[in-house]
Amino acid sequence: MSDQAREEALAQAALVALRGGDAAEARATLAQMAAPPPMLLAQVCNRLGDRDGEAEALRTILAGDPRNLPALLAMGHNAQARGDDRGAIIWRRTALAQAAAHGAPPQLQSLLQQAQDAIAQSSQRFEDHLTAAIRDLPPLPRIALATDLLLGKREIYLQQPSMFYFPGLPQRAFYERSDFDWVAPMEAMTDAIVAELAAVRAGAPDFAPYVQTSKERPAPNNKLRDDPSWGAYYFWQSGAPVADHATRCPAVMAALDHAPMPVIEGRSPTALWSLLKPGTHIAPHHGLLNTRLICHLPLLTPPDCALRVGAEARPWHRGEMLIFDDSIEHEAWNRSADTRVILLFEVWRPEIVAEERAALTLLFQAIDQYGPAQIDTGG
Repeated sequence: MSDQAREEALAQAALVALRGGDAAEARATLAQMAAPPPMLLAQVCNRLGDRDGEAEALRTILAGDPRNLPALLAMGHNAQARGDDRGAIIWRRTALAQAAAHGAPPQLQSLLQQAQDAIAQSSQRFEDHLTAAIRDLPPLPRIALATDLLLGKREIYLQQPSMFYFPGLPQRAFYERSDFDWVAPMEAMTDAIVAELAAVRAGAPDFAPYVQTSKERPAPNNKLRDDPSWGAYYFWQSGAPVADHATRCPAVMAALDHAPMPVIEGRSPTALWSLLKPGTHIAPHHGLLNTRLICHLPLLTPPDCALRVGAEARPWHRGEMLIFDDSIEHEAWNRSADTRVILLFEVWRPEIVAEERAALTLLFQAIDQYGPAQIDTGG
């Protein structure tokens, strides 16, 4: 018997065992195969209650076919079974969007309806969770409206953040350097920061791809996913300093001390060197939030590099801060033959008062406690 024939016979035997209710026998049979069929393995693991094994088998499918509809639906069910309610919503919404865009076979219709029903139930639990988190706050109309928008109870106009909208803010693409008294002291440290950048790049630069695939969430639809052409070297990540990088670059850390960066456990501050290699284009997109402004302190600024926010494009000039609202559609490009590097960080919108910042901090922490989303910053 050829190897292929043996593999096919074992797969058929495992399928017969599974249909006969003997998942343990099916698992033992699959263990004899060099490459068991991932979906069959996922089904066997599901029947045995092996959530990690099921997820790993489904990830194998999605690694080659990120929009595989049965695997997306199964990942949603798997996340729910592991208690990741928010992850289950994300997987199921991805599956429903895929079915709406490309259709689905009749045998999946009942599963799609179950996914829709499960999303509604999970969304209500999410709403109850957030309501409990801010129940004791004084009445704050913009917080209430922002929560309604997060839960899909109202629509967003003009600014289009992809996750959280805070109402009543000006629709302004760029802010000017002269608007903020902390900008000039940071700009004065540009030479020291450039020197640190040169020293890091001369050694072993730890620039990771800016957009990275998470095993716990659907793969982002981004052409630069896992591509070091858009690189990141973090100083603050998910609210914590990156100790090794901070130690190597004291001028960067001292400069960042000037900026009113949000402090939100598990989320902010975020600060990094953002690198664009020659010929790299960051496609038009919207940021997650409109409660922040994104700041770029340009360090290496070859010609033919620019940032477009809304209808306006601005080039980077070394040592001259660019400050913008990344909830407005924006893109960036490097059409030169050299590498562009900026120091990127986020600050609170100046229009958001201290009381609202405190309430937003509480609200964002509650969101993240429910299950981390894919977080990004701009450019």
